[in-house]
Amino acid sequence: MRAAPAPLAEAPSGDSPSRLIAVLAAGGFASTFAGRVVEPLVGVLARDLASPPATVALLSTAFALPYALIQPVLGPVGDALGKERVVVACLFVLTLALGACVVAGDIGTLFGLRMLAGAAAGGVIPLSLAMMGDRIPMERRQVAIGRFLVAVILGQLSGSTVAGLIEGAIGWRGVFGLAAGVGAVGLCGVALGFARRLRAAGGRFALAPALARYRTILRNPRARVLFGAVFVEAIAVFGIFPHLAHLIEARGEGGPREAGLVLAGFAAGGLAYSLTVGLLLRFLGQTRMLMAGGAVSGGALMVVGLAGSWQADAAALVALGLGFYMLHNTFQVQVTEVAPEARASAVALHAFSFFCGQALGVAVLGAGLAAFGQLPALAVCAAAILVLGLATARRLARPG
Repeated sequence: MRAAPAPLAEAPSGDSPSRLIAVLAAGGFASTFAGRVVEPLVGVLARDLASPPATVALLSTAFALPYALIQPVLGPVGDALGKERVVVACLFVLTLALGACVVAGDIGTLFGLRMLAGAAAGGVIPLSLAMMGDRIPMERRQVAIGRFLVAVILGQLSGSTVAGLIEGAIGWRGVFGLAAGVGAVGLCGVALGFARRLRAAGGRFALAPALARYRTILRNPRARVLFGAVFVEAIAVFGIFPHLAHLIEARGEGGPREAGLVLAGFAAGGLAYSLTVGLLLRFLGQTRMLMAGGAVSGGALMVVGLAGSWQADAAALVALGLGFYMLHNTFQVQVTEVAPEARASAVALHAFSFFCGQALGVAVLGAGLAAFGQLPALAVCAAAILVLGLATARRLARPG
């Protein structure tokens, strides 16, 4: 599994990989910005909408669960109708849903709009990864996806940080308005970038071939390993995120601003990964990358479990972001090759597993925090991610 990075060359389709990445980056940034703006606002939304913080924290689940559940639909639709068309349509719906959040009058309406936004966002990054799988050779793909992840991670970083920093000036409704504006910019960038392809004739969706593709993918043992791996890592890593703002506030260390800065640490760690992925591949290879990623992530979760200062939490989340992307980006590259004839469907199932884990993780960690406390709950997560890194390094080292 050892891979050496190489300069990106002309894609098989004739498109420049650099241009493809730039176009997809516009949509990737917008979709992740939208997904992260709620987490620093949990305390503010709880007070303004008269709802318990634990209930408001589930707004993250309201985004992640539809994101996951829509994948089995969007994957084969993208394979049939054209991935570019589906990405543009999803960004359009995402922008409308974010704009409607500005005028939401109660927690129930906000939940419904976040569900719509999550379902729409679900068509952006998975289909972008499938497009890179279609057009960029395997030996160059991890570096290419790593470059695309710069935009995705900057969206996460900006979403959580900006929401926490500017909420006091423009309110949570203003934050959602800003997210809608970012969505509109992303929509325009992708639509203009794919204008020529959008004018071309598309295919037709048929249910029977879509189901046949899914059966073929699920019979592949390597695919099942990858789907299970991202499900576990999502629970272990992301379950704590919506609870951090409330935990920091309960310790008397601040509110949305501090929570936003802590959550930004994760994105900063991911950005460090994206900027050094070539070097990491050269010195570690994919197998040792998985082992190191599990170890770094486990150590970071233990530091968060110790419930020290918010500055210590921020530093731990930098390490967690680095370790997570060492794992996750390797899984992403591997899944783009399990079904080359149906990449959108394979990547969609991968995203389905990942976001089901994210949605479940919020509730699992909430129950664990209530029943056992912060350190025991996160110690279990740390052990899980460490074992995951070691187990997948061994299993994926075997030929596919």
